[in-house]
Amino acid sequence: MNRDIAILIPCYNEAQTIAKVVADAKKNVPEATVYVYDNNSIDGSGKLAQEAGATVIPEPKQGKGNVVRSMFEQIDADCYLMVDADDTYDLSQAHILIDDVLNDGVDMAIGDRLDGAYFTENKRPFHNFGNTLVRALVNLCFGGHIRDVMTGYRAFSRRFAKSFTPRTNGFEIETEMSIFSLVKRMKLSSHTIAYKDRPKGSKSKLSTFSDGRKVLNFIVRSFFHFKPFKAMSWLSSPLIILGVALGIAPLVQLIQDSGINVGLGLAAAVILGVGILLLIAGLIWQLSLKMEGARED
Repeated sequence: MNRDIAILIPCYNEAQTIAKVVADAKKNVPEATVYVYDNNSIDGSGKLAQEAGATVIPEPKQGKGNVVRSMFEQIDADCYLMVDADDTYDLSQAHILIDDVLNDGVDMAIGDRLDGAYFTENKRPFHNFGNTLVRALVNLCFGGHIRDVMTGYRAFSRRFAKSFTPRTNGFEIETEMSIFSLVKRMKLSSHTIAYKDRPKGSKSKLSTFSDGRKVLNFIVRSFFHFKPFKAMSWLSSPLIILGVALGIAPLVQLIQDSGINVGLGLAAAVILGVGILLLIAGLIWQLSLKMEGARED
C-alpha cells in the first residue's frame, strides 16, 4: 500500500546547506515529496531549494513555530519527517524514524542527538548545557523519558500533525511538541542518530540566552497549565514544611505552659495557611482541566 510521506524542511537563510539537504532527502527517501518552507530568507535559499528539486512554500510569519504551524495545516500526508536545513542530521537514517510511524503506529519518532555525537560535535558549550537542562526539566515536570527534547529531526503521524496547534512562534517549538506528546500520551519512539556540527561559515539562528530563556519560561507556563496540582504541590510543600517547623516551638511552649510566642505562632499559621490554600487551588485547577477534557471528548 502506497502511503504519502512528506519531508518538511524549515529554512531561514541556509544558502550554504539547503541544496545538499534537499538532495540528501530525495536520495534517501525517493518516494517522499520534499517541501521547503522559506521563512523570509534573503540569501537565495528558496531559489536554491527549488533548483535542487524541492517544492518551496513561503512562510511570511517569522519564526520556526509559525513555520511548523503552516506545515501541519497545509500538508496532508501519512507520515511527516521534519529535518533542519543546516545539514547537521544524517538523512540516511530517515527510514528508521519513518518506519516507526508507518509500521508501528508511533505518533512521534525522535532522532536523538544527545546519546550520540552531539556533545563532541557541538562547539557551543551553553547549547550543550541548555539541551541537558531542558531534557531534565521536561521529563521531571511531565513524567516523560524523552532523550532529546529539542532535536529538529523527527517523524510524525497524521494524528499528531492534525491535532497539534502550536502556541509558540519561535525556537520553543521543539519543546512544545515534546510536552504536547507527553500530555496527550502519544506513542513515542527514540533512535540515536548521527549528528555533525554546522559547516564552517554557517551560523546558528538560535540565540543561546534569549531563546533559552523563552524555552525555560514556556516549560514553566506549560507546567502550571497542564499539571497545576503537581506544580502547586511543589510550590506549597516548602511553605507547609516551614509553617509546621515554625509552629513546633509555640506548640511546645503551650504544652509546657510557659507562654506562647504569639509572633512566631502567627507567622507559622500564615505560612501554613498559604501553603494549604495553594495546594487546594492546584487541586481545583486540575479537576477543572479534567472536566474540560471530558467535555471535549
